Amino acid sequence: MKELLQDMRTRRFWLKFLTKTFALLGTVTAVVKGVVAWLPERADWFGGGTVFVIALICCALIGLALTWPRPIECEYASPQTKIRIVKGDLFEQNGDIVVGITNSFDTEIPQIIEQKSLLGQTIARLYRNDWKRLDADLETALSAKPVIDTIEKPGKQNIYELGTVATVSNGPRRIFFSAYSEMSGSNNASTKIEVVTKSLYMLWDEVGSRGNGQPVAIVPWGGGLSRISSVLPAQDSIRLIILTFMFASRRQKVSDELTMVVPEPFFKNLDRLELQAFLSSLRGSQ
Repeated sequence: MKELLQDMRTRRFWLKFLTKTFALLGTVTAVVKGVVAWLPERADWFGGGTVFVIALICCALIGLALTWPRPIECEYASPQTKIRIVKGDLFEQNGDIVVGITNSFDTEIPQIIEQKSLLGQTIARLYRNDWKRLDADLETALSAKPVIDTIEKPGKQNIYELGTVATVSNGPRRIFFSAYSEMSGSNNASTKIEVVTKSLYMLWDEVGSRGNGQPVAIVPWGGGLSRISSVLPAQDSIRLIILTFMFASRRQKVSDELTMVVPEPFFKNLDRLELQAFLSSLRGSQ
């Protein structure tokens, strides 16, 4: 309810509501004028302010119904896919998931990886805090990926190309570990917008080739280990992820459904009507 009231307080909501209401009222007025022109003897049917008030109320109610905030989602014919933006928990979604990681693929908790980070939660919830088991899975997934450099630091020292994706099977789902940030010698992670964009394209290529079209879920990038939330806030991150997904999907099939999972603290600050308008606008560019 709080989110609904928040949506109704936005300028976009009222602009859309008033536009639809007056468009409907204009249509009703045109119909009435047409009836009066053809049947002038019936003009008294539409006389008086009561009829106008009733028409205005009806148009307002219909306009409200058409404007009422709905789930943020959209289906597309070309490419044939669906995109949803939801509030919730990444690990409760059906299908495959994407987890950000650094290009050293460090996993040791809590010495190097914070337990509250998404990677830390992945280790806790899907690997029962057994980060060494995840290490073994990652080693297998990275066996064909070239090591481009080494770094002197605690933890892992092999460095992979930024954007490298390690695909790991975990029960019925796949986890795509995307290295979109780099680790420093003091184990501090950072990245840049251009690296994020490149990494997303490499991610969608991997999802398309390994995911078999299954639904995939991802959280907004920019906070946490990447430390660029001030440059890439959640609203912009969501748009960037969706745009790269759509562009990649036009080259090859990526997934039947992309779900953007936004944690509650960030979701409540989103302009949800703007995001729905953004999803709808992508239909026009098909």
